[in-house]
Amino acid sequence: MAEGLRLIPGNVVPVESLESDPVVFQRNCVDAFVASWRARGFSPVTIDNDIGLLERTLTALGRPAWEVTAEDIDRVVGNLAVAGRAPSTRREYVQIFKGFHRFLQVRKAAEIEAVFGVKLVCPVDEFNAARHVGDDSPALLPPPTPDRVQEFFEFMKARIVTARKYGPAARDYALFQTLYHAGLRSEEAALLELPDVHFDRGPFGKLHVRFGKGAKMSGPRPRWVPMLDGLDLVLRWFLTDVRPKFPDSPVLFADESGGPLHRGTIRNRLRYLMELEGRPRSERFSPHALRRACATHNYERGVDLVAIQQLLGHWTVGSTMRYVRPSATFIEDAYRRAVTTTLAELSGEDERA
Repeated sequence: MAEGLRLIPGNVVPVESLESDPVVFQRNCVDAFVASWRARGFSPVTIDNDIGLLERTLTALGRPAWEVTAEDIDRVVGNLAVAGRAPSTRREYVQIFKGFHRFLQVRKAAEIEAVFGVKLVCPVDEFNAARHVGDDSPALLPPPTPDRVQEFFEFMKARIVTARKYGPAARDYALFQTLYHAGLRSEEAALLELPDVHFDRGPFGKLHVRFGKGAKMSGPRPRWVPMLDGLDLVLRWFLTDVRPKFPDSPVLFADESGGPLHRGTIRNRLRYLMELEGRPRSERFSPHALRRACATHNYERGVDLVAIQQLLGHWTVGSTMRYVRPSATFIEDAYRRAVTTTLAELSGEDERA
């Protein structure tokens, strides 16, 4: 091959025409990676969040992705652990880097080898791959109990009357009721629009969750979620009395400018409300804990596990089981129900005999 030329699959390209500045080259690769998310239908909120996560990860690694070693991954994950970051956060750092590195292997490997002389080998291995949050179950706090959730909603309902701004207080009440009773992720609720509420579908009405989380970066996975336990009544009230107080826009749970709430805003709103409630930290919970509470409480009252899987939008029942954390007396309660049912059936047979 002529001097100064490198073979790129399907092309012979002059070396001089390839970007040789590693900072610029990586920046271009990140832009191409993000463009692939848009092509696959990822929501704008997901893209914004993941861009920030990827940039923090690359900054922490401190070198171009193609030069990152297993020891670099160990260092970053170890520093996150020392800083007290949750296992799920550490896993997010590893997973976003792994996805970016895979993109480089598929799309940019030949260019990287031609310009920088590096053959791509992923530094994430079985020894530094962060465990799934479900693997750390002994340390995971159980979801709030049904009584605790009800007490929180009673506090929010009472606050609507005294809040300085009726609209945001009432919106928060409807929003967190939706997270709990529909088992939605914060981002899924934030991306709901007015036409996604269908009171005429099924016996309870349904929410069309158009931006459900997909598996393995597969893009949005839509689903229909029934409005259970009176959620339809809450949303009818919200649409009639509360939503008109916000600017006109298609967003269901809008902020005061009419735009969608960011999932970080939802988390901060919940933290603020529980601080106002005055409960100790041990009794506080996150928006995602409401989703786990939805799974657990429905399971405890006898809802079929597959139905809960469909409600939450999980790909497998195994994922749903990681969300279900029954109470300490779950076995005893189930036993009592079974015995009571059996005795009632036997009593009925005796009476007919």
